[in-house]
Amino acid sequence: MYLIAPSILSADFARLGEEVTRVIDAGADWIHFDVMDNHFVPNLTIGPAVAVALKPYCARPQGRRAALDVHLMVEPVDALIEPFAAAGADVISFHPEASLHVDRTLQLIRASGCKAGLAFNPATPLSALEYVLDKVDLVLIMSVNPGFGGQSFIEAALRKIERVRTLIDASGLDVRLEVDGGIKVQNIQRVAAAGADTFVAGSAIFGCADYHAAIGAMRYELARSSQASRVA
Repeated sequence: MYLIAPSILSADFARLGEEVTRVIDAGADWIHFDVMDNHFVPNLTIGPAVAVALKPYCARPQGRRAALDVHLMVEPVDALIEPFAAAGADVISFHPEASLHVDRTLQLIRASGCKAGLAFNPATPLSALEYVLDKVDLVLIMSVNPGFGGQSFIEAALRKIERVRTLIDASGLDVRLEVDGGIKVQNIQRVAAAGADTFVAGSAIFGCADYHAAIGAMRYELARSSQASRVA
């Protein structure tokens, strides 16, 4: 099943609660929550207190609930796991470069009650994944250099997505493959064809006046990708 995870990095920060409500009502599955420390990446964003404030907006009265997908672009990372778990994170992802002991960090995330994700920047090799795939619930492939929204998709990420899909399928494990950076209606089908099943989109959704139309257009392209796969 394909999941769409709008990134609030591109939302209107003056009314984040309303933005989360609107995007979930428009069909979002997850809310992607980018945490940057102006150290590991060249930007400074939001922390656990904002996650606490937004968590109630992730559940809608009609029963729809969006998972809070926290992406930690910080170094060191371990000290922030418990605060974000307590704040209501459902998924916590981090970069292997930000941890001295990747296996231990993954265990910390799972012990906190969250699903664990490992994130890879465009030029970061996948070597660490081979040894911890059994402790990972999600692999996040960055298709831009992290730090800022609105960047263009890096085409070389498609090869990395294909490689991770091969690893996941060979393992037989239930691991989601998420892609973040430059995702839009025009390329989401190619990203899905490479093997991704979870798509982070920021400006491609929050930059549109009609969130429902933006997410609907993405789902239409994903349905075409599924149909093409069945034909193949």
